[in-house]
Amino acid sequence: MTKHQKNIDLKNKRVLVTGADGFIGSHLVEKLVQEGCNVRAMAMYNSFNNWGWLDYLDDKVLKNIEVYPGDMRDLKSVKNACKNIDIVFHLASLIAIPQSYYTPYAYLETNATGALNLLESCLDSRVEKIIHTSTSEVYGEYDFVPISESNKNIARSPYAATKIAADQLAYSYYSTFDLPVSIIRPFNTFGPRQSNRAIIPTIITQILNDKFINLGSLYPTRDFTNVSDTVSGFISIAQNKKRVGEILNIGSGYEL
Repeated sequence: MTKHQKNIDLKNKRVLVTGADGFIGSHLVEKLVQEGCNVRAMAMYNSFNNWGWLDYLDDKVLKNIEVYPGDMRDLKSVKNACKNIDIVFHLASLIAIPQSYYTPYAYLETNATGALNLLESCLDSRVEKIIHTSTSEVYGEYDFVPISESNKNIARSPYAATKIAADQLAYSYYSTFDLPVSIIRPFNTFGPRQSNRAIIPTIITQILNDKFINLGSLYPTRDFTNVSDTVSGFISIAQNKKRVGEILNIGSGYEL
């Protein structure tokens, strides 16, 4: 078997992206269309028929995707989204850490139960590969860098706790049912369409509007990753058959 044959060719694959209406999800949808995939983009249903960041994609991209308004908390909705799908990129999640202190049940239902609904649905659909999106927040506080995938998981917020639960569910379905799951943990992704509450958009906004720039604490360091590189990580891991049942960090390895 050649090296090329060991990889999954994504061209013409039927691909589901959950959380496609979000920051990273919308960029991933664009890239998958460029790769020649048949993309089903799952967006959170709302009464305004708003598709989040998908509304801002080029018409050439939009005409090549199937937008599926659904809800990760509803098993029937997720099962329908997974029908006739080859590859799943699971990004749907509630992500605002401060809000998780006030609405922890919503985070539990979306992040953990939502992941369980997806895993159950994929068992029935017999998908080729599932990319489950975790977060660097699961590592909590740490004493040294670089952070390894083997670092202990410590939840310092309800958000992190629900993501750890989702990761464990994903791994359990790999180890118990041989479901082809890879778990990826992006580090501090930035770029177009990112929420203005993030550090880089906050600084840019201050540069444009204020006389002074308030950086806050100067001691923390972060590994910032451009969204295009994060998306490339998603694609590479999806293509690689060997990366099943593994947890993989996505970052630059450079502190700023």
